[in-house]
Amino acid sequence: MHVLVIGGGISGLSAAHHLLVNGARVTLLEATDRLGGKLRTGSIAGTVAVDLGAESLLARRPEAVELARAVGLGEQLRPPTVAGGAIWTRGAVRPMPKGHVMGVPGDPAALDGVLSPEGLARVADDDRLPRTEIGEDVAVGEYVAQRLGREVVDRLVEPLLGGVYAGDAYRISMRAAVPQLYEAARSERSLLAGVRAVQQRAAATPAPPGPVFLGIEGGIGRLPGAVADACAAKGADIRLRTPVLELVRPAQGPRWAAVTEQEVIHADAVVLAAPAPGLLAAHAPSAAAALDRVEYASMALVTLAFRRADAEGLPAGSGFLVPPVDGRAIKAATFSGTKWDWVAAQDPSLYVLRTSLGRIGESRVLERDDADLVELSLRDLRAATGLDARPVDSVVTRWHRGLPQYPVGHLERVAGIQEAVAAVPGLAVAGAVYEGVGIPACVAGGRRAADRVLTTTPSPRAGEDDE
Repeated sequence: MHVLVIGGGISGLSAAHHLLVNGARVTLLEATDRLGGKLRTGSIAGTVAVDLGAESLLARRPEAVELARAVGLGEQLRPPTVAGGAIWTRGAVRPMPKGHVMGVPGDPAALDGVLSPEGLARVADDDRLPRTEIGEDVAVGEYVAQRLGREVVDRLVEPLLGGVYAGDAYRISMRAAVPQLYEAARSERSLLAGVRAVQQRAAATPAPPGPVFLGIEGGIGRLPGAVADACAAKGADIRLRTPVLELVRPAQGPRWAAVTEQEVIHADAVVLAAPAPGLLAAHAPSAAAALDRVEYASMALVTLAFRRADAEGLPAGSGFLVPPVDGRAIKAATFSGTKWDWVAAQDPSLYVLRTSLGRIGESRVLERDDADLVELSLRDLRAATGLDARPVDSVVTRWHRGLPQYPVGHLERVAGIQEAVAAVPGLAVAGAVYEGVGIPACVAGGRRAADRVLTTTPSPRAGEDDE
């Protein structure tokens, strides 16, 4: 069987690898000049390798770790050297309150200093409020504000969800983004009781051994290249700068044809691992229309290298989040030189950190040039930490339409897309829009798409497996 994979992000690469392991022949087409999607490495200050996209993966889900090990990166997996996040709010960088589920607390006492006295009193009232029905879905911010007040949303939930989705907590689906909280809210009398129930279940279930998160020495951005190399070693044909202009499936026969600028490529099945509704329109029009309505947030990462002596006064920990209600430009800062020992070891005289900017609807910030984004980051870092030094180097990376949004009703939309695609023989879709924005979710989605075409595509007749 010959399968065409369209899209060279980690979802498409995962699909390609799984197909090859199971005996298929694969051609992978990537429209841009590089593989990896939102996973990317680069360098700063000449020689220090850094991630310019995602920097860690959730190790409690096995799929991404399994893939890294399968392509020879198992020995390079590294846990963070520090744990525990912080939040910059009300004029101070404070430890993130313990005992929360995506910012939603189970104990009001943990919020002292983060919320005002009035906000704390509102949270304490939750156990006395009547139960709130939430139906099939509800926006996280809307429900939490109704139960605990807007301060909890604005100063805790919003920055945490913003770090994952760059989205708006008052629009993001609780069922899609925080399913354990959604289930608890449906079954418990109060939201505080729901959070406590989630914590009790977690405490009663032993966590898998090992760290919660892992990075890769040299950067998570090494993973796509390693997967691509493993695929090429198994015979995959990987082509960059090859956008697909049209997907054609003749009325008679199961074969597909991908039209590119250079040629027409024939295959028995297609995994569409790119958000390309135009390629679906002729085959699953309802899926294409639904996919076209998905919103995306853009963001920028500003990576900065300082002389280590200039950074000695930074707070302990791996960095901090920033609530948008505080009116700052940055939404987070990561102390890479503290968080990852491999970053610090490359040049002990330097200290690397990075900031992120951009939430849904904040296009004006990202329209500024690179120098402005660096200055905005330095201004906020100075206010938060007292860091008052010029960097020896800086790198700005922009991710246009980088993060799909998961509003209320997202799961139903995705189910509709997948149902419509499932009705088309030899076609499957994968990507962050469908099953989660995290690396393990994307890897799992790529595998599932590969399994679908492997199990549902008719075997080619003799002589048909040639282009």
